[in-house]
Amino acid sequence: MAAAALSRFLGDAGKITLVESEAIGTVGVGEATIPQIHHFNNALGIEEAVFLKETNATFKLGIEFAGWRDPEHNYMHGFGLLGRAVGIHPFRDLWLRAKFAGTAEDLGQYNFNEVAARANRMIGLGHSPSSVRDLVYAYHFDASLYAAFLRRLSETNGVVRLEGMIESVERNGETGDIDALELNGGRRLEADFFIDCTGFRSVLLGGALGVPFDDWSRWLPCDRALAVPCERTDAPLRPYTGATARKAGWQWRIPLQHRTGNGHVYCSAHISDDEAASVLLANLDGTAQADPRPIRFTTGRREKAWSHNCLALGLAAGFMEPLESTSLHLVQTAISRFMKYIPSSREEDQGRETFNRQIAEEWEQIRDFLILHYTANGRAGEPFWDACRTMSLPDTLIAKIRLFEQSGVIVKEEGELFTEEGWAQVMIGQGIEPRSYTPLTAGIDGEELGHFLASLAKAYRQRAMALPTHEQWLDRVMNAGVQAKVGAAQ
Repeated sequence: MAAAALSRFLGDAGKITLVESEAIGTVGVGEATIPQIHHFNNALGIEEAVFLKETNATFKLGIEFAGWRDPEHNYMHGFGLLGRAVGIHPFRDLWLRAKFAGTAEDLGQYNFNEVAARANRMIGLGHSPSSVRDLVYAYHFDASLYAAFLRRLSETNGVVRLEGMIESVERNGETGDIDALELNGGRRLEADFFIDCTGFRSVLLGGALGVPFDDWSRWLPCDRALAVPCERTDAPLRPYTGATARKAGWQWRIPLQHRTGNGHVYCSAHISDDEAASVLLANLDGTAQADPRPIRFTTGRREKAWSHNCLALGLAAGFMEPLESTSLHLVQTAISRFMKYIPSSREEDQGRETFNRQIAEEWEQIRDFLILHYTANGRAGEPFWDACRTMSLPDTLIAKIRLFEQSGVIVKEEGELFTEEGWAQVMIGQGIEPRSYTPLTAGIDGEELGHFLASLAKAYRQRAMALPTHEQWLDRVMNAGVQAKVGAAQ
């Protein structure tokens, strides 16, 4: 991703060399995304039909959380807006007023993304009839195919790929900057700037530069994952990610065109590796296509993502478990921020400090959102979940929960990734109920408001059923893209 973006926008202003080794495996479990991926793909000039075809991608309207509040309950964090605001009243306040009056349905009935997702329906941005609000969507895709696609794109833009492994890092004795990499075979690679994509090892930032790691496992205790693909079944292709709570963690389900991606994220202090593998394999939709692949991790981040003349991306910068599909987004936003502050000389450092501050805030805001899922659970009597429910929380998250509990107020900080709608869906879905509602809605008749909400929910259901199925829309977009390319060639 870094090579593809920088080669497109730097042009002749810089020479980019990608050091990579086929002998080093990749984690490659990040197959689900959030809608911001459109910004990155569009910036690279990637057409949607080409992207879908190259990566075996499907559409994603949200994430279903099953069993987090209790074993029988599920809710969805759907992208897009909730309902419709009326005057100065955001929809969340109207729903809360109706709920206290006993005239509101579940919150998800007013999220068009969720209504369409549960009906396995889909239509893309810019394609909706005027009577249907556009669905805000992301993708599920094969991460290894995406990487290969971006490699080809990068090489077309002039990136030189160098097969090799780093044996040592040479630092400047005066400035502490990295001067060169010593590669296998006695090769030496000099550069002005280095981007560390070496995964958990963090060879440059964590190793050579010694940037400390801030461990967040006291809040996010899962430390292992098992990943396995399985065959697709004949069941409808769901346009949403599945996140199902298990005994000591959770299991993901990501539907692709050619297979289904599955994984079990868990805490090794509460379940053995063998039992975790058994739980995963017993809950697949189809036949496993491989043995579960183990991944060990510690949730947290390097105290600085950019130190000296080195920027770390992805796992080299830190790890955030894929509960809300933010891993690839954090890479992409770091790249975009870096391009904003990219230095013209080694003497420039103000941009670096601003970058590190903004990245730290973004990571901590996402961290709090993930912690919310764990701490606000109702799975009483299970040691892992009991511990999560009683753990000490960051002050920033405590303040957010208390404010919402009082009267349903949510404050979205400047630059914060997750919307007020997203926070509301997860808090209410996890069972956090406001004790009252804003007095601004006290004068609204609860019964009349209930009629308005009922008509809105009915309209969403009718509109969703008028849309094509997920598979029909996927075929339509891909075929339209192929036909457009043929027409252009003629």
